Amino acid sequence: MSAANYLLTEEQLWCCICLDVFTDPVTLPCGHNFCRSCIIQHLNTDPQRQCPLCKEPVEKKYKLGVNTFISEMAVQFRHWKSHQLLGSVGEAAESMCTEHDKPLQLYCKLEQRPICQSCAASHHRYHQVVLLEDEYKEKQTILGSTEAKIQEMIWQRQLKLKELKHSVELSEEVMDGKMADGVQIFTTLIQFLEKAQVDLIRMAEEKQRVRKQRAQSIIVELEQEIFQLMRRRVEVEQLLQCKDRLHFLQSFPSVNAAPPTRDWMDLNICPVRYEALTRTAMISAVNQMTELVRNEMKKLQDEEILDIRKYAAEVTLDSETAHPALVLSDDGKQVHCGEAWKTPAKNLKRLKPVIYVLGKQSFSCGRFHYDVQVKGKTDWTIGVAKGSVKRKEETELNPENGYWALHLRDGNEYIALGSRAIPLSVNYHLEKVRIFVDYEEGVVSFYDADAAILLYSFPECSFTETLYPFLSPGNCDGGRNSDPLIILTANTT
Repeated sequence: MSAANYLLTEEQLWCCICLDVFTDPVTLPCGHNFCRSCIIQHLNTDPQRQCPLCKEPVEKKYKLGVNTFISEMAVQFRHWKSHQLLGSVGEAAESMCTEHDKPLQLYCKLEQRPICQSCAASHHRYHQVVLLEDEYKEKQTILGSTEAKIQEMIWQRQLKLKELKHSVELSEEVMDGKMADGVQIFTTLIQFLEKAQVDLIRMAEEKQRVRKQRAQSIIVELEQEIFQLMRRRVEVEQLLQCKDRLHFLQSFPSVNAAPPTRDWMDLNICPVRYEALTRTAMISAVNQMTELVRNEMKKLQDEEILDIRKYAAEVTLDSETAHPALVLSDDGKQVHCGEAWKTPAKNLKRLKPVIYVLGKQSFSCGRFHYDVQVKGKTDWTIGVAKGSVKRKEETELNPENGYWALHLRDGNEYIALGSRAIPLSVNYHLEKVRIFVDYEEGVVSFYDADAAILLYSFPECSFTETLYPFLSPGNCDGGRNSDPLIILTANTT
């Protein structure tokens, strides 16, 4: 153990005025540090109020607050110096067995403590006993590995912190660009849409404020974890330098354990999108809109349909979640209800008693869509579901239970499964349905994939966990509903 093991060296903890370790250290605007009493006395006697080292002036209004970080390091350094002086005195006494007054040269693996030869021959006779030196080397190797793991954890969190800060900057750039597009539209409609324009800016700024506030909270938590891990690394480094075997082994359990941290690797950092804000603001003013406004809305809708196509996801079905009555194709793209139920092995992932299946792919950020061919069927249900939905009991399919779905019954009755069944005005037979999800915006929309017509949207979903595609082909109905649901390949639709 040495002073070099601290984050600051002995020289950096030294006040150049009193030539001693800092007491209540303060930092001047120039960055130099001094004891608070020393620098106050110096500034009071110096007419020009200059830093003793660099001569930079210090204004009278500058508040000399104690630098708590350097103060804590100075306290630790004093403690270390005291321990260094007392260590050599107590080392000889601590290395002797208090019961037999013999050197502690052995180590009991069972009781995890040093022992002497007499201890080993008596009440430790049937325990695993090794040389103290061998145990010291083994534990030192383990602690070295712990240090490497902690360093890896620090690196991973620093990387995640960098990604998160970049995401905040990127979201601000995206907001600026999208807001410019929205404002350009409203400049031609200022008399009709002034209120909508104000609402648009307010909603965008509020969304960014909430996003930035959440990100800042995570940043603070990450920085705190990094600081705690760095402190633990210092403790590990100090202990690795310790030559006092007994002190080393006594301190090992507490120092070897990494401080409690959160698993940040599943944290997804996705850019916030603002397109929907412009659409929402325009819809709020629809009663005041002229033919020109309707034309602008048509343009935005056309752009959105084109934009959705960029987010096609390749989806396949997960046979481990399929109800026993369902039959899946080998490629996981088709599903229909069989005439006889299978008896599969017990599986906690399997859905029962509801006759449907989940997709293998999961989504927890961004946008995605997948298309399903429903041609020739009289009954089906398709949509997305939370990964935490109840799988072993009858559950009503609605957003409250983690489902956002569209349902066909009796061959011609299309229903959105909200908190209550919502009949849709669809007077023709759909052949392909597109399910589109914007995770950050909290929107699930269903489209006629052929005609690019919106069938229904679930707004304000506020997703907080992973989503999975889910499909139910319905019962065979005596062969009238035997055609499969087919998930279309993303690059061909």
